[in-house]
Amino acid sequence: MFSYRHAFHAGNHADVLKHTILIALCKYLCGKDTALSVIDTHAGAGLYRLDGDYTETSGEAKEGVFKLFQASHETAVQQIQTPARPKKEAPKAITPDDFCPALQDYALVLRGLNPKFAETGDASQLKIYPGSPFITQQFLEGRDKLKLFELHPTDFKSLSGNIAQLGAGRQVSVAREDGFESLKTFLPPPSRRAMVFCDPSYEMKSDYARVSACMADAVKRFATGTYVVWYPVIPRPEAHDLPRKLKTLAVKASRPWLNAVLTVKSSKLTTDDEGDVVRPGLPASGMFVINPPHTLKAQLQLALPQMVTLLGQDRNAGFTLDSGG
Repeated sequence: MFSYRHAFHAGNHADVLKHTILIALCKYLCGKDTALSVIDTHAGAGLYRLDGDYTETSGEAKEGVFKLFQASHETAVQQIQTPARPKKEAPKAITPDDFCPALQDYALVLRGLNPKFAETGDASQLKIYPGSPFITQQFLEGRDKLKLFELHPTDFKSLSGNIAQLGAGRQVSVAREDGFESLKTFLPPPSRRAMVFCDPSYEMKSDYARVSACMADAVKRFATGTYVVWYPVIPRPEAHDLPRKLKTLAVKASRPWLNAVLTVKSSKLTTDDEGDVVRPGLPASGMFVINPPHTLKAQLQLALPQMVTLLGQDRNAGFTLDSGG
């Protein structure tokens, strides 16, 4: 169960979606008069090297965060301008100066960890990529708390060392425990304000059911918390069922919800020049939020089209944004 390492996937298109939304949530929820408790059920290593062996082996960041910050997006424009759309004008190339506010905030976080990138704007100077623990910690006020869970022994060791460098003291705590189970002991929080970020690897099929059961229990224990779930969109019944189950959960609990999905390419299998089957990798992913801030949908209505233009790899690129409650 410990074969998954997020270092292979750091900075991919799913991280762009995931962390843009996480930053928007943190900006809204942190800094209020009442303390906020944030629980990250699957924290990972916290920080990742974009020039490390893992990331360079997978190459996923090249189609994610690096592509987002290219000075010219002619390639992305050409990919989206397909024969199926010959009469439509090519989308206007988007540079970082044109980013909507949510993507500007995402860029600001990355610049804070990469001084040379901040100074030059050169995407090749992006060396460090923050995971959810480091992103969240940047927005915490003095009274807020961050609880991190990670079971993978290597990632837990890295996470502990990375968090220690922050000098955050008791504000941030790390535990090598099952986040699904340990979450129960922290709800409801003493301050009655909480955000739960659930981002498992889905390495095992059982993770889908565990996410659904975990969120159902969490909402039952503390109905007004903000619950955030990332999930892959892949050809697996469990993956398609999860957002539907989360929506049903929110509706039954009479809680507002939002579901954002970013698709960057087709999910169909292809063949290479030698006739071997080539799997597409991760074509899409989603973020489901229970009790989202009222500002989030409007932010994503601006951010998602830009992500499609910048990160889309073929004519199947697109997004969906649904909400209710």
